Amino acid sequence: MSLFCLWESLDLRGVLIFLFLLLLMLDTVKNWKPRNFPPGPWPVPFLGNIFNIDSKQPHIYLTKLRRQVGQGRSVGRETKLEEAFQPRPFSARPFSPLADRITGDLGSLVMTNGHMWKKQRRFALTTLKNFGVGKKILESTILEEIRHLQETIEEEQGRPFDPHFIFNNAVSNIICCLVFGHRFEYGDGHFQKILHMIFESMYLEGSIWATLYDAFPTVMEFLPGGHQKVISNYEQITAFLREEIKQHRQDWDPSAHRDYIDCYLGEIEKSKDDVEAGFHERNLCYTTLDLFAAGTETTSTTLRWAVLHLMKYPQIQEKVQAEIDSVIGQARQPSMEDKPNMPYTDAVIHEVQRMGNVAPLSLPHMTTEDTTLGGYFIPKGTEVIPNLTSVLFDKNEWQTPDTFNLGHFLDAEGQFVRRDAFLPFSAGNRVCLGEQLARMELFLFLTSFLQKYTFSCPEGVEPSFKFQVGVTLSPQDFKICAVCR
Repeated sequence: MSLFCLWESLDLRGVLIFLFLLLLMLDTVKNWKPRNFPPGPWPVPFLGNIFNIDSKQPHIYLTKLRRQVGQGRSVGRETKLEEAFQPRPFSARPFSPLADRITGDLGSLVMTNGHMWKKQRRFALTTLKNFGVGKKILESTILEEIRHLQETIEEEQGRPFDPHFIFNNAVSNIICCLVFGHRFEYGDGHFQKILHMIFESMYLEGSIWATLYDAFPTVMEFLPGGHQKVISNYEQITAFLREEIKQHRQDWDPSAHRDYIDCYLGEIEKSKDDVEAGFHERNLCYTTLDLFAAGTETTSTTLRWAVLHLMKYPQIQEKVQAEIDSVIGQARQPSMEDKPNMPYTDAVIHEVQRMGNVAPLSLPHMTTEDTTLGGYFIPKGTEVIPNLTSVLFDKNEWQTPDTFNLGHFLDAEGQFVRRDAFLPFSAGNRVCLGEQLARMELFLFLTSFLQKYTFSCPEGVEPSFKFQVGVTLSPQDFKICAVCR
């Protein structure tokens, strides 16, 4: 009997069964693991491993999975992590339908690849450096913002308050000065709404909704859920950014660049012949979005983790204050020049970053060619998730990985010790481009805080280290009391 005759003899049920088996076979072939591929849980047909991962704590699930299948398997042994971050072959970003939906296929500064990514990243790094990132010139901007924040804190007069969005506003104002050329008042309702939308979106981008959208974009586009909130939020945020760009364009002086946007407008004119570099106003909006969102959320979240740990360990808080009094005193504001003379404070900041684990899974990478890692074969186009948690809490690297321990960064003489396993900013050529800015902000904010205040929990409340995971890992909202020293 010919295949055509067999097809004609099937009833509707038979046809559906045949189509299902055909699709199942095609899906199996498509997702067939090559020889010597890293072991892991078997994917469910059509759904893959979407529902294997614990969406509320994916970093913990992946760390446990590595232990279950053995050292160096599944997501890659932590001692091989830096190898995986090298320029080739793990430096690309995988395609994300949700990111594509938000940016309109541009990919922005973080998610793009190739020539465009190299040109955009190089331009961003050079421009931010020219405006003081990593230099003393930026200290005055940060310290001025700290003064505004302290005025707001003092209005509370030692009463309990939630530091979440005033910390967000303060940290965001630093990147706003660099990108927009101005700051926003803490009472600016519209800007506060933007900050809330950024936080909500970064939380939802790490949820099951974003995963489902990336897996089934055509279907999810028409279904309700958190992914629709992400899309809606970013539409409003980008409208806010486009208005800033429009205002810059109206009074732009090519001979006097005030900020990142001005410089980018100048680069658009210079790069007209290099179309693939992607310098145009649409991309300006999305590269600004990356700087604005990333430059706000990660550092302010780290500061909240710092306050939580200081309230949990008041004796550590007292020792930091003693070091501040000894090195800086009360007559002047802190400076980055003080940092080498403050090993204890530096150790506290590093241990907060380690324990806070703000970017537990960093951002996904993708292989650009067939390669091997830890003895396993990784084919071209494979998405690779860097599990920074496995490094920051590796029992072979840290004496007490699950405990806040300043001995991780101090030697027997109390001097600061750098650790190779300390990778909160990731590594390689995809390392966080705001690392230098974040380091400056963390040191100046924290020393300025403890120079002036003692932090404690509201009466009868104990510090809670419960977290919520999105793109970042942040503490659940809490209240603090800041009492002037």
